[in-house]
Amino acid sequence: MQYRMRKHQLSEEEITKLLTKQPVGNLATINENGYPYVVPVHFTYHEGKIYIHGLPKGQKINNIQANEKVCFETYFMKGFILDEKPCDVNTEYESVVIMGTAAIVDNFNLKEAVLNKIVKKYTPHLEGTKMPDNVIRGTGVIEVTIEECTGKYYK
Repeated sequence: MQYRMRKHQLSEEEITKLLTKQPVGNLATINENGYPYVVPVHFTYHEGKIYIHGLPKGQKINNIQANEKVCFETYFMKGFILDEKPCDVNTEYESVVIMGTAAIVDNFNLKEAVLNKIVKKYTPHLEGTKMPDNVIRGTGVIEVTIEECTGKYYK
């Protein structure tokens, strides 16, 4: 483990806070040629898992169907720590990196619960608005089961 990782680990509570508050994460999948494919995503942290919504078709969906292994990352950059020497300038941040497996959610009730959490997170003024069943069925939802999670900070 890197020195900074040992010395600057986020607690479980701090990891949960970052996963709850951050608006954008990055999901990495592996494409058919074995290359990583990384895309920014909106997400919610629900019952110990990451949920991502989007179109029900596309490269990330194809990649997950072929290889369930993924990496998810989110971070909050607080700012630069300036110094007189360019090589001593640093960044104050918090980050979380998750290794896990992804699956496409088919269960209607779970999809509805996840989409309601996403509405609450991103558009809280619309919380409680009933979504049409066809919208729920037509939205792609990805569930990331966490196998390994690390969080670190620097300040």
